[in-house]
Amino acid sequence: MNRHFLSGEEIKAFYDQFGSKQDWQKFYEGPAIRTLLGEGAFDTSDAILEFGCGTGSFAEELLIQYLPETASYLGIDISSTMVNLARQKLSPFKNRANIEQTTGSFHFDLETQSIDHFVSNYVLDLLSPEDIKTLLNEAHRLLKQDGHLCLLSLTHGQTIFSKMLTRTWGYIHRLRPSLVGGCRPINLLNYLSDKQWRIDYQHISSAFAIPSQIIIASKI
Repeated sequence: MNRHFLSGEEIKAFYDQFGSKQDWQKFYEGPAIRTLLGEGAFDTSDAILEFGCGTGSFAEELLIQYLPETASYLGIDISSTMVNLARQKLSPFKNRANIEQTTGSFHFDLETQSIDHFVSNYVLDLLSPEDIKTLLNEAHRLLKQDGHLCLLSLTHGQTIFSKMLTRTWGYIHRLRPSLVGGCRPINLLNYLSDKQWRIDYQHISSAFAIPSQIIIASKI
């Protein structure tokens, strides 16, 4: 069975409707996000880009607790609803944080080697393998030497129950990806070339039998 991936227009339509309900996913995303925040060396960052900023919850926590006061944040999302929610949430940081809406392009109007961190949480599992590779090549272009790539994704199960759950999830995605928000379990390591990236940290966190893969890599 050929796998279908949601188009940019379909992703936008889904998440425009989904809106603030995205934060309900914290019940399984929360532990992995906390691990990423603790391991990501965000206190060393001067400039950070988050691809798929959602409601701005991750950015808010970064700006309050982890980033230096001089650091700048750029969040990018395809959803009009998410962009508006993130702008509202981050309005106290308007001098440091900017939210932009993308039309679905994976190329950004930023200078080469201009950021210290490129973050994408639970977004790559929406994308086709070709789009993942394109996005990671752009991340590599934007990051400074030894800059940090920080990724979170739904991944394959490690226990009997989580294996059953993620196999079912993957099957539903093959049949009708919109039923699972376009997401499916992936292994991020399959997309990270050892000619471009050095893996600094990898871990699989599981909450309520839903496994999340955490990857922190440095640009080579």
